Amino acid sequence: MKIAMIGSGYVGLVSGACLADFGHEVTCVDKAVDKIEALKRGEIPIFEPGLDQLVATNVKAGRLSFTTDLAGPVGEADVVFIAVGTPSRRGDGHADLSYVYGCAREIAAAVKGFTVVVTKSTVPVGTGDEVERIIRDTNPAADVVVVSNPEFLREGAAIGDFKRPDRIVIGIEDERAREPMTEVYRPLYLNQAPLLFTARRTSELIKYAGNAFLAMKITFINEMADLCERVGADVQDVARGIGLDGRIGSKFLHAGPGYGGSCFPKDTLALVKTAQDHDSPVRLIETTVAINDQRKRAMARKVVTAVGGDVRGKTIAILGLTFKPNTDDMREAPSLSIIQALQDAGATIRGYDPEGMEAAKGLLDNVTYTKDAYDCATGADALVIVTEWDAFRALDFPRLKTVMTAPVVVDLRNVYKAADVTRHGFAYASVGRGGLDRDIKIRDAAE
Repeated sequence: MKIAMIGSGYVGLVSGACLADFGHEVTCVDKAVDKIEALKRGEIPIFEPGLDQLVATNVKAGRLSFTTDLAGPVGEADVVFIAVGTPSRRGDGHADLSYVYGCAREIAAAVKGFTVVVTKSTVPVGTGDEVERIIRDTNPAADVVVVSNPEFLREGAAIGDFKRPDRIVIGIEDERAREPMTEVYRPLYLNQAPLLFTARRTSELIKYAGNAFLAMKITFINEMADLCERVGADVQDVARGIGLDGRIGSKFLHAGPGYGGSCFPKDTLALVKTAQDHDSPVRLIETTVAINDQRKRAMARKVVTAVGGDVRGKTIAILGLTFKPNTDDMREAPSLSIIQALQDAGATIRGYDPEGMEAAKGLLDNVTYTKDAYDCATGADALVIVTEWDAFRALDFPRLKTVMTAPVVVDLRNVYKAADVTRHGFAYASVGRGGLDRDIKIRDAAE
């Protein structure tokens, strides 16, 4: 099939490259001239494991190409995907659909013959109806059906998620879309990937409901972590204990500094606004959003407590800046709020991240970026693990102790066991494992 992918950001580029790898002829379109020229040179604008090789292989095979010209690829396409950004709108938190609607107008002017237009972007309920209306109004002769096909890609594991999905949700209102959408995903049939056909509005809501539930699950275990600290329990054992229940499951039960990234913060807020607009408030999600926002700065207070209650004039080393490992995405990363709160309290910040420092430079002021974890820790009064990159899972603590001003580790991802750190003479604080006082007592006992 001939496929046009409008938008060459994270979702569009990964989806386009994977569809090309299935054997489809895919053209990725983007208005950003610099981005398209870079892609033509083989330069990938985002960090995603394996994506550079996947793109190179399919470009070489002639199945994947890049252009700024929308009209040509859309006019030839059997299926056109809309994969542009839907950021939170300033002021009210609603999803900004201006890019989606702009695409619809351009597609309407360029489409030729029967074409399936697929909304891949995460959009509120009813967006497909409006996209269809825009196309009809712009070009009444257009023979188009509009489909919802939300993505469920995890940054850092997106290629595997696309090729081995647990479900593919397709929302249709016109049965003519069923066959071409089935053909798009036919190469996955050997993996028995379930195609779930629903009504279009149902499909749109599935994406928001799924992300909101996962965000709520993360927030739940974070609140349990706070309780564990007060009562002397271990949140990791609590998570294992409830996660073994098949009705609950173990995923997204890792206590930490709160969720971030391009999806959960934006999508939970958009769902809240949609529900309010329809006089059907989702109070659990409203609370989830509020708790998560508060938690990030609360983690900064944990750092302040760990260094004695005052960070003014002290140097704090931050390991991990991106919202999760294996990505360079800084959007809504917990590190942003944590660093800002520490700076507000008078701390000097040193930071290191394997992939995220270039993006961080445009978002954070007065941070010294370093070459590795040990350079970052040099002269620090505390070392804080914010993102659990593999490179931080086997730190040389004797070496760290020789370069740090004070031996304090604050582990916001529970990468280490307290005893494994305190035996080297460090004060150690973690999340939801009996609290700072208990961890320090463990350190003192080890000494």
